[in-house]
Amino acid sequence: MCGFAGFFDPEESLREEKYLWMALARRMAQRIAHRGPDEKGAYVSEHCALAQARLAVLDPVKGVQPMTYADSALTAAIVYNGEIYNADALREELSQHGFTFQTGCDTEVVLKSYLCFGPACAEKLNGIFAFAIDDVSNNRLFLCRDRFGVKPLFYTFSGGRLVFASEIKALFEYPGVQPVLGRTGICEVFGIGPTRTPGCGVFENIREIRPGHAAIWGQNGFSEYPYFQLEARPYTEDYDTSVRKVRELLEDIVSRQLTSDVPLCAFLSGDLQSSVIAAIAARERFTRGLPLQTYAFTYGENGQYTGSNSKRTEDSAFWAEQAGALLNTEHSTLICGDEQFPDLLMDAVIARDLPGMADIDAAFLCFCREVKKRHTVALCGECADEIFGGHPWFFQKSPAGVFPWSRNLSQRASLLKPDIAAEIQLEDYVRERFREAVDAVPVLCGESSENRQFRTMTFLSLYWFMATLLEQKDRCGMYSGLEVRVPYADHRLIEYIFNTPKEIRAPNGVPDGLLRDACRGLLPDSVLFRPKCPFPKIHNPRYTEELRKRLSHVLRDTEQPIHRLLSAKAAVDLLHQCLDDRHPWFGPFLSGPQRIAYLLQINLWLVRYKIKIVL
Repeated sequence: MCGFAGFFDPEESLREEKYLWMALARRMAQRIAHRGPDEKGAYVSEHCALAQARLAVLDPVKGVQPMTYADSALTAAIVYNGEIYNADALREELSQHGFTFQTGCDTEVVLKSYLCFGPACAEKLNGIFAFAIDDVSNNRLFLCRDRFGVKPLFYTFSGGRLVFASEIKALFEYPGVQPVLGRTGICEVFGIGPTRTPGCGVFENIREIRPGHAAIWGQNGFSEYPYFQLEARPYTEDYDTSVRKVRELLEDIVSRQLTSDVPLCAFLSGDLQSSVIAAIAARERFTRGLPLQTYAFTYGENGQYTGSNSKRTEDSAFWAEQAGALLNTEHSTLICGDEQFPDLLMDAVIARDLPGMADIDAAFLCFCREVKKRHTVALCGECADEIFGGHPWFFQKSPAGVFPWSRNLSQRASLLKPDIAAEIQLEDYVRERFREAVDAVPVLCGESSENRQFRTMTFLSLYWFMATLLEQKDRCGMYSGLEVRVPYADHRLIEYIFNTPKEIRAPNGVPDGLLRDACRGLLPDSVLFRPKCPFPKIHNPRYTEELRKRLSHVLRDTEQPIHRLLSAKAAVDLLHQCLDDRHPWFGPFLSGPQRIAYLLQINLWLVRYKIKIVL
């Protein structure tokens, strides 16, 4: 796992001032050095500059980047971020094409796959990845991102050059690329945030290679295109076959993702989703003569402010300890003090380059930092609900034209100054993004309206809601120097599940019912049918009061940049409201005090990134 940055100019030569351009590429990569604390490297060719910050997971000694290849016919270089889980099979296939290998890392496999198959190499890769290849032989740059966007890749154009990086902050190191917020960005932050429209970088003129897409930039211009798309196909199998296939897929996926040359662990909240991953991983590690360390997270003083029943429902540590004992893992509960979280809101903004899931991000960042003290790679049970239909919106009727996890658009719009709200038409923007998302859902002729709706909710959950969770896992994990792997996001599992109808995924109306049945015998019923443990919230009232105090300070200080956007009356009303969970801002996560925390993150973001607002 790594971070990379660079730029490509198909017309102008970089050779004459090679060391100037190499220094610039290094400065860009230094902005994201947290992604790769183990090693740094840079490279300049005739038309391309690349730089890398490496987190060594496979072949730490030989897997140096940027990695180059040259012979009489082919010359290319790669910077790469990710893990390829079918690297061994690809290595064998490439050997049959005459390629030899000097390292045991998957970076070399990706580079030689491109040299052998060209841009079609993307379709052969199973894993999580983003990479850039300077194809010297053809004077072009190839950019590619994994099928569901687990690994990030942003880009912009400046003076005829394509500038790219793993994180947005690195782009701002390039001369002339400035943090500017326009109508689109304001609508994204206030109307859609903390999720984002796929491909949108929120800042003006900054884009993201979309999940399942690749791009080519050369003398013929720029072209971004999909190499992977979900397709609607008839479901032709019975329930027992689906149960068996899901179990087989999960076992294969987890087994592949245990590959690591550095210490590996698993997150374990004690609910179905994380326990499945931990159970398979523990069993596989046992066959290799290795233990599995698992970790849960809790707050320092939370238990003092919740009753015993509430604690058992919401505090994952309680259930995780039971699951760890059942699975015979070496389990630990990591405790983060409640007092850290108001300050961690800023760190979480820097990690994501954007306002995010408020204290949920801050808590996960704290958790990752603690895990990193012992491990470099962690398996996570996130994303099962988006795939198997575990969220309430799969079964509830949503208001027309809005994303089901952000239903109250008027509440969001009311936070803006009336003149700005009138100018940007936030609700229209969000509804247009919703229409575009629904129009992109694959259609199956003859499908019932119920299954059509279920497919639509699955598609939206995968490319919008799940994307937010994957972004959190990558940014907060990599900000801590920790690689977080998400087995449920494997494209083979998602492709298969996507075409199972509602009665298969949720038999008898039971959310995640297919997943539960697929894992019978792997876990006891006490875990299989345990309610989902949400990521624990802070119940300490001092935290809420500290958020109120900080927002009050921001509202009194007219120099704070959020005043250019925020309705002071709406913010004051929010401060004096009873902060409960009846009007969530975003899904099951952001409600109550998290709304105040989100506004604080917006202001911190505007301050720290010195953002220019243009309307």
